[in-house]
Amino acid sequence: MLSLVHLNVLAAVARNGSVTEAARELHYSQPSVSHHLARLEAATGVKLVQRIGRGIRLTPEGVLLANRAAEILGRVDAATNELAAQVGLQAGRVRLAANASTLSTLVPKATTTLAQAHPGLELSLIDQHPVEALQMLRHGEIDVALVFRHADAPVEDEGFRLVHIGDDPIYLISQRPDDTLANHRHSAWIGGCDRCQQELVTVCRREGFTPRIASLSDDMVVVQALVAAGVGVATLPGLALQAHRRPDVHVTELSGAHRQIYVATYGDPPDPPAVAAVLAALAEATTPTTSA
Repeated sequence: MLSLVHLNVLAAVARNGSVTEAARELHYSQPSVSHHLARLEAATGVKLVQRIGRGIRLTPEGVLLANRAAEILGRVDAATNELAAQVGLQAGRVRLAANASTLSTLVPKATTTLAQAHPGLELSLIDQHPVEALQMLRHGEIDVALVFRHADAPVEDEGFRLVHIGDDPIYLISQRPDDTLANHRHSAWIGGCDRCQQELVTVCRREGFTPRIASLSDDMVVVQALVAAGVGVATLPGLALQAHRRPDVHVTELSGAHRQIYVATYGDPPDPPAVAAVLAALAEATTPTTSA
């Protein structure tokens, strides 16, 4: 029979790639970790760990079970939080992942609302890109993902429940006032995460060209600094400009270009009360982006 303790040990070994590091993380002795792994192998009847020189690696069966273990442990953690939150929202914890522009603008507003309405509710925050946030949500590592997508992107399925809470306009960031995309067909561009680059390519192709992405940064402060230094041009959403705006760059709103902002949960409805409270606070915090 599989034990949560044994699964937790296997997941820790997978995360750390080492029995010694897993023992340190779990505050176990190294022999104790090895014992739990041996018990798990006996329970499953398969070899989960191979010794390679002085180290170890998981077998394909070990990788499969470690991935499932992380998901199971995440679900158990989520269930514990849901039960705690069920009692009048007097306690409990909701884990939320969001990218930098929303984490620095919408989320603080929602946090203030939650603190006033539900002072016993703890909101744990993680800075994460949308694709990775949705993966964490699917694995039970978080309870809510605040994500964006551009209008032409395919909608994620795989059990996600998405609620559209607002739109965020996209701006061209350059050294020229009242600039246009067409002026930068041959310019160097500064791209960001994979989803940000897809967004950039989409808006530029509407103008008949593909941007030459010469530099990469996900940091709104860095992007504006590079534009100010003449390294290239870029696009940023309005929420990023709310969070940080350099006075020595010019911003031009791109007509018809915007991000769609969603809150995502996973699994069958209804959402637990604590999660529902977070979703309501995020929707309340979402207001039209101030013109940059």
